[in-house]
Amino acid sequence: MTTDPLPLSAVVLAAGRGVRMRSGRPKPLHDLCGRAMLLHVVDALAAANPRQIAVVVGYGAEEVAKHITEEAYDLRIDFVEQPVQRGTADAAALGLSALDSDVDDEDVLVVSADMPLIQGSTLRGMTAQHRLSGSAATAATAGEESAEIYCFRRSLLAPALRRLAASDSGREYNLFDAAEVLTSAGHDLGSFAIDESEAQGVDDREQLAFAEAEMRQRINRNWMVAGVRIMAPHSAYIDVSVKLAPDVVIHPGVVLRGQTVVGEGAIIGPHTHLVDCVVGPRAALEAVSATDAEIGADAHVGAYITLEPGEHIPPASTRGD
Repeated sequence: MTTDPLPLSAVVLAAGRGVRMRSGRPKPLHDLCGRAMLLHVVDALAAANPRQIAVVVGYGAEEVAKHITEEAYDLRIDFVEQPVQRGTADAAALGLSALDSDVDDEDVLVVSADMPLIQGSTLRGMTAQHRLSGSAATAATAGEESAEIYCFRRSLLAPALRRLAASDSGREYNLFDAAEVLTSAGHDLGSFAIDESEAQGVDDREQLAFAEAEMRQRINRNWMVAGVRIMAPHSAYIDVSVKLAPDVVIHPGVVLRGQTVVGEGAIIGPHTHLVDCVVGPRAALEAVSATDAEIGADAHVGAYITLEPGEHIPPASTRGD
């Protein structure tokens, strides 16, 4: 006889200020391919289908919460504040306090908001293995290092965190310490290997640049698999929110940002820069710069043309050479 798997919830640790970023912006809100790091993490968690997500906020709490709320996720997301940074174990304890208390037991994914490269398929696989193994906790690993992503049995994690809090040693406690409490009590700790690129955290501007490069490669690769021709992938900058139809051709030096949509068979010529634009099927652009403009199907816009916001190029028309 098989039993149904436990429900799944998630805790996102997003309280860090990110001092090494040298920025007044909360670290979780730094942009990565047109989307805040925190939103990339929530997107990945959404793919694992949790019933509830608790986001632990701290520095810039209102700004961080507003950023998520404005996304209008089809998920239940609650917020709890960590006013003083006392380590990831303390943050996780606060996150658990924001989850429904009337649930008998469940599995809980705990992920940091500064790990934007983690993918939903990875979190689903990790959760499935955790449930299959029956472990008290499963830790993600990359190579021989901990990736600082965990899946815990909630009924065992909560007392382990209380035990750490009661020790009152004055030092910060992290999730690794909570896992050690569980193993010392005789519980099994499992591991789940993930790709090293997904385990990459972002604590400073250099790491942000590395993460951006990795995500851009991922975005470009996915579009090429979907039937888009990208002539020089190393020089194409395509935000994660951009939509491209099959047989679109992207020339070198192209930047596509925001909510840009490009129709089937359109040709985006070298050094074109589009933000929140709509390009119709089979349109051709050459070194065009535009924001919030619309180019009709079969239209041609010549080199070094700048389109004003709200401008519309009619279908099958020509602008410039």
